[in-house]
Order: sequence, then C-alpha cells, then structure tokens
Amino acid sequence: MKLDAKDNELLALLQQNSKKTNKELSNKLGLSVTAVYERIRKLERAGVISKYVALVKPEKVERAFTAFCQIKLVQHTKSNVTQFESQVAGLSEVLEVYHVSGEYDYILKVMVKDMEAYRYFMVNKLTALDHIGSTQSTFVISPVKNTTALSTDY
Repeated sequence: MKLDAKDNELLALLQQNSKKTNKELSNKLGLSVTAVYERIRKLERAGVISKYVALVKPEKVERAFTAFCQIKLVQHTKSNVTQFESQVAGLSEVLEVYHVSGEYDYILKVMVKDMEAYRYFMVNKLTALDHIGSTQSTFVISPVKNTTALSTDY
C-alpha cells in the first residue's frame, strides 16, 4: 500500500493519541470526517494499523525495573529454536523477544518490579526453559528514549 502525505499525518496523529475523534482528526488534517473515517478503515484493512492499545506507565504497575537479557542456545536445531521461542513468548515478564545475529541468539526485554524479582524470574522461569546455553543481563539505569511511534515519512 502506498501512503500519501495525509496518510502519514493521520498515522502520526493516531500514534500520539488514538482516542481522538474523527472530527478532531478531520480538523487537524483539513479533511472531512467521512474522508478520515475511510482512510482509517483503509489503513486497518491493509494491516498498516494492526491494533490499538493503552500504554501503561511501568512504575504505576510495579514493572519499572528493565533488563535486556541476551540468550545463547545450546544448539540451533529447528526444534530447539521453535520450542524456545514458544516457551519464552509465554513469559509475562518478557515484553519483547528478538532473534538476532552475533554472539548471542536472542535479546529479551524484561520488565519486573526490582532486582529481587529479576533474580526470581531468572532462576525460576527463564533458566528453567529448555535449550539455554548461557545468558547475560544488562540493566537499564535510565531510559533516554522510549517510543512506540513509527515515522512513516523519510
């Protein structure tokens, strides 16, 4: 799907606040309410907009301790990879999982209450998974930039 300038503007506005009404969006974009509605529907049907979510402040739900955990698998067989990915995706503390190149095989973004909770997660959940050869953790001191918005114009 080819996005035009109005689509890009609309996506930027929706990523800032997806609860804005079509009327509010139409006023900002200089389009009719119907045109905004149709553009949103087109973006949803094309899969450009995949879902709408509420962003939660981690400190308000006791999940402000962030760690990035690098995982190295013992062996890289298809069954080991798919089993590990399935198991790690089911851990509620893990927000993101990336299969990466380099020294480690996976990078996990983990958010928990504190260091004690992270230790519990590592000992009782993560290292209990099959096929893990080694792990390395990096702890966030302070987030510098954290956004969910994707820029669509380059």
